[in-house]
Formats: sequence, structure tokens, C-alpha cells
Amino acid sequence: MRAILATNARATDGDAAMGRTILGMLVGVVVAIAVIAVVQMLGHQFWPPPAGLDPTDPASEAAFAAFIVSMPFAAKLMVLVAWLLGTFIGALAAAKIARHQTAAALLVALVVLSGVVGMIVKVPHPMWLAASGLLLPIPVALLAVRLVYRRTTLPRLP
Repeated sequence: MRAILATNARATDGDAAMGRTILGMLVGVVVAIAVIAVVQMLGHQFWPPPAGLDPTDPASEAAFAAFIVSMPFAAKLMVLVAWLLGTFIGALAAAKIARHQTAAALLVALVVLSGVVGMIVKVPHPMWLAASGLLLPIPVALLAVRLVYRRTTLPRLP
């Protein structure tokens, strides 16, 4: 009987850990997207897009691509900052909540990476921005995990 109770207790602990990990992943992704949106909105305050430009309209893709090319270096750097800051804060939130911290943070980085890939495919970006956007989110997420890492190993026996 004790063995059955112990097995059920372990299953419940595992379920709670998985639930916290999934919650951490969801919160991390939402936080990352929100941070990216806020930082990009701040960038639009400094470097506004041309009037009438709708980046969601396929008919204005050429105008959007021309806008990206004509942006100053600082504006392009702001895009990279948005991607990396969103990844970092989202991964930090995910790792803080989740039991499987690295997995949760890496999922956030992969979601941001998928958005970066989508933007690079849709609109040509400078090579340095594309390379940085593809190479840096995973190390940034791992840095966030490192800052909140909890040891989950068993205590040492005397």
C-alpha cells in the first residue's frame, strides 16, 4: 500500500512540475512578444515609418523593404535590441516560473527565432542584423537561465 501511495505522490509532483513548466513557457512567450512590441513601438517614435505604409499588406511589401533599407543604423540596432531584450526578459520569466528552466527558456528563444526568420524571409535585412538575430537569441536565453538557475539535485549525505 505504501508503494502505491509513494508512486502516486511522485506522479503528482511530476504533474505539478510539468504544469509549472508549461505555464512558464506560455508566460515567457507572452512576455517576450510584449517586450518586443513595446521596444519596437519606442523605435517607431524615434524613426517613424512613412505615412500610409502598412507592413501587413502584401501590396506594400516593396515599400516596406525600401523602408528597411533606408533606415539609419540606430533604427536597425533598435530592432535587434527588441529581439534580444524580448528574448531575455521572456526567458527570464519562463525560467523563474518553470521547473524545467532551460527547456522553458529555450522554447521562448525558439519562438523569437521563428519570428526573426519570418521577418528575414519576408523583408530583406542587412546581413549583420540577420546573422545577429539568428545567432544571439539562444545564448541570451541561456544567460537568463543562468541568472535564475535553481539547483534541483538531492542534498549531500553526511
